[in-house]
Amino acid sequence: MNDVLTAVYSGVSALMRGNERARNATVIVFGNEKGGTGKSTTAMHVIVGLLRAGYRVGAIDLDARQGTLSRYFDNRRIYAGRHGLRLPQPLYSTIERSELRDLDAAEAEERDRLDHAIAAMSNCDYIVLDTPGSAHPLSRAGHSYADILITPINDSFVDLDLLGHIDPATYKMVKPSYYAELVGEQNKLRMRRGDDQLDWIVIRNRLASLESRNKRNMDVALTDLSNSLGMRLVPGFSERVIFRELFLKGLTLLDLRDEGTKVALTMSHIAALQEVRDVLRAIGV
Repeated sequence: MNDVLTAVYSGVSALMRGNERARNATVIVFGNEKGGTGKSTTAMHVIVGLLRAGYRVGAIDLDARQGTLSRYFDNRRIYAGRHGLRLPQPLYSTIERSELRDLDAAEAEERDRLDHAIAAMSNCDYIVLDTPGSAHPLSRAGHSYADILITPINDSFVDLDLLGHIDPATYKMVKPSYYAELVGEQNKLRMRRGDDQLDWIVIRNRLASLESRNKRNMDVALTDLSNSLGMRLVPGFSERVIFRELFLKGLTLLDLRDEGTKVALTMSHIAALQEVRDVLRAIGV
């Protein structure tokens, strides 16, 4: 796939240099600076949801070392071929890290690769970027393109610290985190370019099914953060084994009604599917 995209890139000028709006696509970026929050799983379900809604979708994995989203697509292609399925696939690519030793030159090379990848997908309706769970320059570059930023977090104060530092007595924000400041700076750049304000959605994954003191305190803290930082809160995915099992097949819950997937729907699957649909609805699909 990368060889095909390289051939496409050779005939495409760097239309996106300087973040000029030389594209039709809406860019959805999945980003935070912490791993293990279900970022790639959520991204995959959003991608397939968009495809099944009839949109042309591009997907770019900026986390080549981890490569979770890329492996998800590879698993999907292999499983579909093995079982004769016609599963919708996006146009996708992976941005490799630069091997240059000079940090500035390496950052420029990675940014150029990202510019070309987005330019090659400019005729898509949506382009979905999955970023590394770190403060790598390639992650910052990806954030600079976001029309919609989706930040999945686990429902815990450890993950909440990613967004802002919380007063343990009042559960109000003392100050925004580095990541929240980065998002704020990207929003200012968008406004100076004349773009609409960034739509920042925080998805609460692994929500507890029962009411608890921690959940109530999280509600207070997140409501304050939402008001202070200008983000939207959306309930995400509960902790379910099915999400881990589907990864090996490259399937999502949205695929399970297709004949031949060989996965029997249970009541738990149907409940999880409703969670997926709620997330898609919050994004606007």
